[in-house]
Amino acid sequence: MKKLIALFAASTVASTAAVAGVALSGTASVTYDDNGSGALVANQSATSYDADISIVGTTGSTTVTIGMDVDGNSATSNTANVTGADLSTTIGPVTIAADMHDETSLTTASGGQELESVDTGVTVSLDAPIGDATIGLDNSGNVSVAGTWSGVTLSHTIKDGSDTTTGSASIAGMDVSITNDAGSSTWSLGTTVSGVDLTLASSKAITAAFGLSGNTMTISHTAERKSAAAKVATSTNGDGANGYGKLEVASKASFTTVAISRDLTSGATLAATYDSSNESLTLKASVSF
Repeated sequence: MKKLIALFAASTVASTAAVAGVALSGTASVTYDDNGSGALVANQSATSYDADISIVGTTGSTTVTIGMDVDGNSATSNTANVTGADLSTTIGPVTIAADMHDETSLTTASGGQELESVDTGVTVSLDAPIGDATIGLDNSGNVSVAGTWSGVTLSHTIKDGSDTTTGSASIAGMDVSITNDAGSSTWSLGTTVSGVDLTLASSKAITAAFGLSGNTMTISHTAERKSAAAKVATSTNGDGANGYGKLEVASKASFTTVAISRDLTSGATLAATYDSSNESLTLKASVSF
């Protein structure tokens, strides 16, 4: 018996040492949706579930992150599947980041990507001594410059026919963010007034969140969405005028959602969301570890 105890203790120590640089986290949730006015007569309500795990391994300046959807409830598979695989390492002033998982880019949603793209790639960044700027180059030939000057964070990516520039800053208690993508600009403003977090976007969407930590209410109003024609891809490589293309955007009337979230003593979080677009009520219980 003593030999068995000693053997078990030794194996435990060995296992602990083997995973010393590994961090495991995840989330799980169960959702009930009454589907409101959009419910079918034969199926007035629906329940769904989700469980995800993230594994992060670190040794020195190198980090590997693996994400997995483990509930087997995806539209394409009834088994657990990988959702992300990333590696990042630093060698002096050079940072190398590799995306090793090819995510699905296609979507049937309004304005979704028309053609599939390869989402794996490698980016090499250099911390250059020019005002704390970082210069990056990826395997697609895109060049990016990012940095923070006088409290303003700027990032510019040079692409073939679709340069993007983003800027953000906190000015007098207000968070400002501006993005220009191939000549089209969007912006958002965020601030806090009497304990209420307010956000206004260029799309005319407004969000107000208030309450104490662990017991909050968020009210969001989404403005009317106008229809837009599809942008047909001119190349399967995404290097044409319309890149990988976009599906047409369907018009939609304005709507408001009200979400209430509360932390329970059991360690779970219970959330209730009402959506005025279809008068639906969704209840979701989730837990993170």
